[in-house]
Amino acid sequence: MTTVRSRSIQVIKPGWCTTVQDLGRHGYQHYGVSVSGAMDRLGLVIANRLVNNPDEAAALEITIVGPELLFEDAAVLAITGADLSPAIDGHSVPNWTTVAIHAGSRLTFGRRRTGARSYVAVAGAFEVPMLWGSRSTHVSSCTGGFNGRALLANDLLRVGLDQCERPPIGMLAPGNRPLYADAPALRVISGPQHAKAASLAVLTATPYTLTSQSNRMGYRLEGQRLHEDPAHPRLSDGTAMGALQIPPDGSPILLMADRPTTGGYPKIATVISADLPQAAQLQPGDIVTFRMTTLGEAESALSNQWRQLNDVLPPRKP
Repeated sequence: MTTVRSRSIQVIKPGWCTTVQDLGRHGYQHYGVSVSGAMDRLGLVIANRLVNNPDEAAALEITIVGPELLFEDAAVLAITGADLSPAIDGHSVPNWTTVAIHAGSRLTFGRRRTGARSYVAVAGAFEVPMLWGSRSTHVSSCTGGFNGRALLANDLLRVGLDQCERPPIGMLAPGNRPLYADAPALRVISGPQHAKAASLAVLTATPYTLTSQSNRMGYRLEGQRLHEDPAHPRLSDGTAMGALQIPPDGSPILLMADRPTTGGYPKIATVISADLPQAAQLQPGDIVTFRMTTLGEAESALSNQWRQLNDVLPPRKP
């Protein structure tokens, strides 16, 4: 058994929006508590598995412009998700790979090549207080993560002890890595609210562009408008990540990780779980299209996605 100790990491530059995230705060929506968690849960899980952390361990989510981090102690890390040109002490390092970093070294990021959100997992995991079963950050309510906010310069992150019972995994082979497209076709199933056939036809026949009013709460989409005029007022009900809400102006909103817990606008379709990692990697200006699918295909796609990952990169044993 080898023990790798990485006690602290100093934030030199915070990047555009760097937060501590895990798999989310589940089971509290009925109290008004957002699920939050990683936008790209698959990317976060892969990063954790590459450094032998539990799937639910806390990692950093980096959005478009990355931070500069000073590692005050040696560490083992992995970077997944968007390719934001990571480098250690000026030397390029690959995504989807287990990497050792020496005490006193700096991790930096540069030009965005693909995707919008990158994940940094460190062996031993980031130590922030557990709140309602999660260490994820919900910025708009100032809860969870590191003081309930995105990282700032001079913050000091703590990392736990890592007791590896197996050697570092190395890398996830290129053929097993998620591919991020700038103009993806996301599969959707209808509902939970009933939609006009004409609205679903328009939704799946025309492209939509993410506007600048897009963030972790949701993506505002610009394109052909949809009109779902209810015959009677709708009651607010629970929301799911990937739901497509239609507000009165007819411009769809794709709800994401930090979505409100309930909503009264009709939700006429929902992006399937297997395609949410791709949705999470979009940025303002990207174009997206939607394609109807069945519940059976959605369940099969998610099952196959995780089975393939488990075959090549099994989760850490308890």
